[in-house]
Amino acid sequence: MREESGRSLIEIIGIMAIGAIMTVSAVSLYNMIRGNQMRAIAASTLEQVAADTRMLLGMRGDYSGVSVDYLIKAGALKSERAPLGGPWSVTASADGKKFSINLTELSVGECDYFITAIPKWASEVRVNGMPADSTADNCFSSRTNEISFISE
Repeated sequence: MREESGRSLIEIIGIMAIGAIMTVSAVSLYNMIRGNQMRAIAASTLEQVAADTRMLLGMRGDYSGVSVDYLIKAGALKSERAPLGGPWSVTASADGKKFSINLTELSVGECDYFITAIPKWASEVRVNGMPADSTADNCFSSRTNEISFISE
C-alpha cells in the first residue's frame, strides 16, 4: 500500500475560507478606524475654522461677509475643499452676530458622529434644519444630511 501525504480538497477549501473571513474582518476594521479618524480630523478642522473666523472678524463684532472664499483669501483656509462630505459654506446670521459652518452631503454615520460629539465651540448645532439633541434622530439614512454649527 502506498501512503499519501497530501491535503484533501476539503481541507484546502476550509483553510481558504478561514483566510477569507480573516481578510474581510481586517478590511472592515480598517475601514471603521479610517472613518473614525477622518471624522476626528474633520472635527478638529471645524474647530480651527471657528477659531480663525472669531479671530479675523470677532474684533469688529460683526461676522457679515464671512465665507469660505473670504477665509481662503485671509489665509485661514488652504482650500475650499470641505473637511467632510460635499460642498460646504461659512455664513453669517442676518444680524451678523453669529456665523455658521455648514456641512452638506454627510452620510448617516458622519451625521450621527456630530450629534453624539457636539463641539464645545458651537453654541448650537442644527441637523437637517432641526436643533440637534440626544432625544431625536434627525439624520437621514441617505447621504443627504446637512449639519450647521452655529457660533457666536
